[in-house]
Amino acid sequence: MNSEVSRFPMFSAMLKIPGGLMLLPLILGSLIGTFAPEALAIGSFTTALFKNSAMPLIALLIFATGTQVNMRTGGPILATAGTILLMKTIVPATLIIILGSFVGLDGIWGVSILAMLAAFDNSNGGLWLAYTGQYGDSRDRGAYVASAVNDGPFFSMLFLGASGLADIPLIALVAALIPFLLGVLVGNLDVQWRNVLKPVPNIVIPFFAFALGTGINLGAVLSGGMTGIILGLLISPITGFLVYLGYRFILRRGGKSGIGFAAGTTAGNAIATPAVVAAADPSLQQYVATATAQVAACVLISSILAPVLASYFLKRAGELKPADDVAAMMGDKEALVPDAKV
Repeated sequence: MNSEVSRFPMFSAMLKIPGGLMLLPLILGSLIGTFAPEALAIGSFTTALFKNSAMPLIALLIFATGTQVNMRTGGPILATAGTILLMKTIVPATLIIILGSFVGLDGIWGVSILAMLAAFDNSNGGLWLAYTGQYGDSRDRGAYVASAVNDGPFFSMLFLGASGLADIPLIALVAALIPFLLGVLVGNLDVQWRNVLKPVPNIVIPFFAFALGTGINLGAVLSGGMTGIILGLLISPITGFLVYLGYRFILRRGGKSGIGFAAGTTAGNAIATPAVVAAADPSLQQYVATATAQVAACVLISSILAPVLASYFLKRAGELKPADDVAAMMGDKEALVPDAKV
């Protein structure tokens, strides 16, 4: 028996904060990326791990998540992912486009339609995986697929009617899904691989969160001004509530519906969306600088607010329980990831 005691129980302290395993490294990374960016640019393994590792580590997490999905859970996962995509992306983007048809691309209150779409129509898949790893089940974690689909500029281009002005990157959509689908294949062919990859979330989430944080310059967040902050404060309550409604009335998840608020985020990749969309349609270039700063504010603020709201509604329903408790109640221990308490 190992009697060694942690001098500073960092890991357990992070777990006490909703989404803390991702949120705290994200904030720390943004602080270092803002005030000491050169410290992470010295090269070799330091730069590779702490600055450039986000995409490969997220890809590994996606692959590992896929291995935990067996054929018995495939249908519920697709239903959950479809509900999230509907309520987090399709409904908000449609409402924004309707607003744009009345007010034009300039939007309202200094927030352009481009900024609204870039902030509202996507979700932070890393935070979703981190949060559902602790409080969700296999359906919730597998529904990360919704984030893979709505991440990036695809839906912003689509809903802006950019299909006639630029090529919609369908190949990027396919590329985002391949690691997950390969993981599903491997996990169903070899149970040993499924078991080996169960601890992956606890291992990689803090590292890719820190790396993502280094790309969020707090100066850019502040330059977005009060409009960016207000926009960030609206993302989680509005889109999180829409997903909550989907969980409650479409999926009929009862007290666990509060998990839906964890989807009320803006993905880190969305910071680049205004520039990508404007490259497809140069007439939008005038909105890029302000929209980018506003979206950066949304990424940081929603990453803090979404897990807090989700935890509040789960606690109010008496469902703020760790994933292994959920697995026991569902009788689906094999399909879940009990070690992923993030």
